[in-house]
Amino acid sequence: MTDTEIKISIRNLYKIFGDNPQPALQMIKEGMGKTELLEEHNHVLGLNDINVDVPAGKTTVIMGLSGSGKSTLIRHLNRLIEPTAGEVWVDGENILEYNDKQLRHLRQHKMSMVFQKFALLPHRTVLQNAGLAPSIEGQSEHKYADEARKWLDRVGLYGQGDQYPHQLSGGMQQRVGIARALTSNSDIMLMDEAFSALDPLIRTDMQDLLNELQAELQKTIVFITHDLDEALKLADHLVILKDGFVVQQGEPQNILLNPADPYIEDFVSDINRARVLRVRSVMTKTTEPSGEYAGEIDHNDNLESVIGLSEGNTALSYRVLKDGQQVGVLNMRKLVRALVPSEQSDDPESARRSG
Repeated sequence: MTDTEIKISIRNLYKIFGDNPQPALQMIKEGMGKTELLEEHNHVLGLNDINVDVPAGKTTVIMGLSGSGKSTLIRHLNRLIEPTAGEVWVDGENILEYNDKQLRHLRQHKMSMVFQKFALLPHRTVLQNAGLAPSIEGQSEHKYADEARKWLDRVGLYGQGDQYPHQLSGGMQQRVGIARALTSNSDIMLMDEAFSALDPLIRTDMQDLLNELQAELQKTIVFITHDLDEALKLADHLVILKDGFVVQQGEPQNILLNPADPYIEDFVSDINRARVLRVRSVMTKTTEPSGEYAGEIDHNDNLESVIGLSEGNTALSYRVLKDGQQVGVLNMRKLVRALVPSEQSDDPESARRSG
């Protein structure tokens, strides 16, 4: 990525919780582990040398198990937590050098946040909650109402502006949270486990809504989750944490096909690869038509749909299109090989059994 394509750049970021973090930081840099630091020095390693570039206009998902540091990391992006060391650059400026006035401007105008627990004000109406950012700046409800109502309508809450949060379901309350973030008109949306408190069907609806909004608005979204299915559904850029450090990051399809660590292999082992992998990730790239094709498919179709189309016939090949132009060819035998996790495909005995 070029500098113009990077919205947020995190450099050498460390966070150590405890009474005397600087000596502990030196111990970590010299190789001490998280467990040893806690047992011997009663300090907690939250983040360990994080280096991540967040692309502008894309969705970056940060995921990991409980205690991996993902919520700690996102709270450094708007300085709700101060780092022990490192830098956080937003639009080319190191926000760790900001004074109070600059920091308020960042939080009010450049970044909005959607929380797991909704964080709606119970004494305010849905409309007033959606218009929280402009109201904090001193705007009257009359002035911000049209903008807030527009986003409430957009997230599926038409006519709900006069209700109060307790009158809404959990899914509807989280829609208010998203409308509030959009009403602030910020370039960056931080979403910390935003859908994890919702029932599975509602959660799926919210994921679809976010993808639909993102396709239209192209915000820079940083989304925290512990759910790999959710991460793969939402992410343009995926960052996987473990014990406060980055294990692997990159394009989600590439991580799924090329896990760089046993920890990542465990993460992706139970994923329905046919449902998650896209044609573009396993096709042979070529603009040259050759041979006979069973039909045409889109580069972004998932492999499950192609398997259904082929009725399981591994002798077929398909011409792959993007915006009506050929970008590749997909052979069904190559598709089937992609469904086998990498450690199995490298094992001759596993390959013999699957073949």
